[in-house]
Amino acid sequence: MRNIFKNTFKKATLVSMAVTVALASSTATAKISEQDAAKLEKELTPFGAVRAANKDGSIPAWTGGIKSVPAGYKVGDHHIDPFADDKAMYTITAKNLAEYKSLLTPGQVKLFETYPDTYKMSVYKSRRSASYPEHVYQATLENATQTELVEGGNGIINAAIGIPFPVPSNGLEAIWNHILRYRGEKIVREGGQAAPTASGDYTYMGFDDQLLIPYGVKGVKAEELQKTNILFKFKQKVTEPARLAGTALLVHETMDQIKTPRQAWTYNTGQRRVRRAPNVAYDAPGTASDGLRTTDDFDMFNGAPNRYNWTLKGKQELLIPYNDYRLHSDDLKYDQILQPGHINPELVRYEKHRVWVVEANLKSDTRHTYKKRVFYIDEDSWQVAVTDIFDNRDELYRVGVAHGINYYEVPTQWSTLEVFHDLQSRRYIAMGLDNEASMYDFSADLQDVDFTSSALRREGRR
Repeated sequence: MRNIFKNTFKKATLVSMAVTVALASSTATAKISEQDAAKLEKELTPFGAVRAANKDGSIPAWTGGIKSVPAGYKVGDHHIDPFADDKAMYTITAKNLAEYKSLLTPGQVKLFETYPDTYKMSVYKSRRSASYPEHVYQATLENATQTELVEGGNGIINAAIGIPFPVPSNGLEAIWNHILRYRGEKIVREGGQAAPTASGDYTYMGFDDQLLIPYGVKGVKAEELQKTNILFKFKQKVTEPARLAGTALLVHETMDQIKTPRQAWTYNTGQRRVRRAPNVAYDAPGTASDGLRTTDDFDMFNGAPNRYNWTLKGKQELLIPYNDYRLHSDDLKYDQILQPGHINPELVRYEKHRVWVVEANLKSDTRHTYKKRVFYIDEDSWQVAVTDIFDNRDELYRVGVAHGINYYEVPTQWSTLEVFHDLQSRRYIAMGLDNEASMYDFSADLQDVDFTSSALRREGRR
C-alpha cells in the first residue's frame, strides 16, 4: 500500500485554579513569588507537576523519570524500550467505552465511535518517565520568578532554556510552556509523513530537518535572547517522492512575534528560486498535508497565539500515549503502522497521566479554520498530548494525538509521531515516521550560517 500517495472509574474532575484567566491585555503578566517558586523543589516537580501519586496510586509519584540509558543502547540507535516487559492492564474498545469515558477527551471518544470495529486503546502501567538535564531544571526555577508575557501574550521576556511558567496562572502561560519546552540545542533528523486514503493507500513523503534552538543553549542568558529575538531556526528539505525532492523551507521563529513576526522562505526546485513565504503560519495548509492539518498544527501547536483567547481550565486525569517505544522501533515498516482510518492500535501504549487542560477560542475579530481548540498538556513535560479541534459550526472536526518517548540520551520528552485525524473525511496524517530512517542527532554541527536564504538554496540543489 505504500506505493500509492473493572470497575467503573471515578469521574475525573477538573481541579479548580486560583486564577482562571484569558489574558487579553498588552501589559506584562505577573511573575510568581519566591514562596511559590520554592514549591518546585518540594511538593511540585521542577516543571511544576504534582510530585505525589494520585489518590488510588494509578498515577505514581514522580521520582525523577528515566535517569540512565538502557543496557545495550548506544547513541544513534533507535531507542530500546525500557518498559518492554510491561503487559497491558486492560484494553478499551467500542464495547466497553462507557466504562472509561471519564478518562478520555471528547475527541478520543469520537474516534471509538467513528471506527467501532478497529479502534482500541491498550492501557499500561503509568510510568512517569519524563526527565531533563539538571541545568534545564535550574533554568526553570530561575524563570519562575522573572519571566513575563508581553504584547498581549504574543511575546515573552526574561526567559531562557527552561519552562517559562512552571506554575501557570492562565492559558497563555500554559501554551507558552509547550512552545518553549526543552528539546535540545541542535538537532538533525530524518523521517517523513503519510496521509493514507480511506482505503489505506499512501505516498510516503520524506524530509530532512535541521533545528537550531538558541533558547535551549546551555548557559544562554535571557538578555541575549531578547536582543536577537530568535526562539529557533528550522530548515526542512523534501527528499522523496522524486517529483518533489529538493523543495525546501526555512523558518526563523521569534520570541516576540509582535515586534518581529515569523520569517519564512521557500525554495522551489522547478523555479530554482528562494521566495519569502509570509503565509507559512496559522491555518495555511501544512506542507504536503493533503489539507489534513494546518501550519500551526505542527508540533501540536506552534506560532503566535494572538488569534485566540486562552483559558486555563485546570487539571484532569487522562489516558494519553506515553513511552511509545514500540511504535518508534526500527523493527517496524511503515506498512505495519499505517492502516485505513487510523494507525495500528496494536503498536500504541496508553497510560494514565495528569494533564493541564487549556481551551483556545477564536477571537471575534480574527479568522481561522478552527473555532475552538482544547489542548491536553502532559504535566511532566508540557508536551501537548491530545488536542480536540472544533470547526465554525462548533462540531468536532479533528483530533490530534502526540505519541511521545523519552529521548534519554539527552534526556528530553518529545513526540516520536504526531497523528491528526480528520473526522469528516475519515482520513489522517501521520507526521514523524522514522522507523526506516536514521535516528535523531542531538549533537549536530549546526550554525547560524546554515539557516540563511543562501543556505536554503544550496540545500535544495543538493
